Amino acid sequence: MSRITLLIIAALALNPVSGLQGADKPVVESAGIVGPWNLNDLKQPPKMRWLKQGGPVHSLLYAGEKYQGKDTEVFAFYASPATLGVAKAGEKFPGVVLIHGGGGTAFAEWAWLWARRGYAAIAMDLGGCKPIDPVYDANGVPVLNQTAKADTRTRLPNGGPNQGHPEKFDSIGGDISDDWPYHAAASVIRAHSLLRSFPEVIADRTAVTGISWGGYTTCLVASLDDRFKAAVPVYGCGFLHEGESVQKPSIDKLGDRRDQWVREYDPSSLLPRCRVPILFVNGTNDVHYPLDSYQKSFQAVPGPKQMRIEVNMKHGHPPGWAPQEIGLFIDSFCRDGKPLAVPGPLTIDGGKVRLAYTSAVPLKSAVLHYTTGNEIRSKRLWNSIPSDIAPGVVTVAIPPADANTWFIALTDERGAMVTSPVQIVAPLPGKASSLKTGSQPQ
Repeated sequence: MSRITLLIIAALALNPVSGLQGADKPVVESAGIVGPWNLNDLKQPPKMRWLKQGGPVHSLLYAGEKYQGKDTEVFAFYASPATLGVAKAGEKFPGVVLIHGGGGTAFAEWAWLWARRGYAAIAMDLGGCKPIDPVYDANGVPVLNQTAKADTRTRLPNGGPNQGHPEKFDSIGGDISDDWPYHAAASVIRAHSLLRSFPEVIADRTAVTGISWGGYTTCLVASLDDRFKAAVPVYGCGFLHEGESVQKPSIDKLGDRRDQWVREYDPSSLLPRCRVPILFVNGTNDVHYPLDSYQKSFQAVPGPKQMRIEVNMKHGHPPGWAPQEIGLFIDSFCRDGKPLAVPGPLTIDGGKVRLAYTSAVPLKSAVLHYTTGNEIRSKRLWNSIPSDIAPGVVTVAIPPADANTWFIALTDERGAMVTSPVQIVAPLPGKASSLKTGSQPQ
């Protein structure tokens, strides 16, 4: 038996969550209050008022948290099959909450896409602003990226904090109402409460998905709001205070306030309480949310979880809402859709890696992706090894001895892909690598 085989076998025997380093102290929780969030209040429908209801995508304002001692309102777009004019009389729909990323805003086209899929969708602005009214093309479809630039938005007179680094990091240790993460999670949960209150929404079939900083916020709210039936963070994750995270320098600069920020606002502190079924979506080379932080975030979740890692996935709003697996995953919990394939345990036998799986849809391909690069993760090149597919198991050659990160991707006949947990190598100076496995999916 080769040394690399022995190393993999030893790695697979490790405790899957050993080595997790979250906050030094657990998040404070009691009687419906978790950290700074009062879930008893946030789960009540907020006051709201419609701004415009004339087109396919409507706009509204709803009550947010106090900011600098004053009441706030949050802007949101809303769309459903009814607003698109394609619903039957009295028809009700599952709901989805859409969370934009850093520098973004409420996107009318995103809400429209989900309404076309059959959902009631709410997309809020988390920077205290109101974007321009939707512009539609000749077919009645919202123009893509029409509010991508900041000059397409106006500041609300009673908006919450901006979404810059000072509000995300530097305000920690003062009044929580100055903290953007506090407002972001609260505004999302209030939007969820509002969505569930609409007569056309099936209140017990709702989901949440967010992109980049919206993925970060998705991790927070999926760990706080147990009313969601599914959650899909795209790019965003926890452990921002570790490794190659581009946010780490901002967190380290907090000095003696660093631990408080990690404890209250890094998802690593909250994901251990997440029981909402969750699909983590990211790319191998994402510079904002590195793969090792992503795997650790996946490991931290005790509830049902799956992963989709795409080689060289682009980072942005349209690339972030494009993967069909997001809709299929949410459909499987909110619309009785066929679920994604579920990877099982990895085993080693005869120089081969075997991955068990279950799938409601037959697989059409399976590939082991690996990298041997030692650059920062965003610069590494990836290679692939085709796998053999048999009922309930895929088999592939063990990756090269110098492979330091690898995983197996399963693609079904719909073209929907899921991946095994990421296997990360712990290098030994002057020797071949030793592998440390990630957790197994549930």
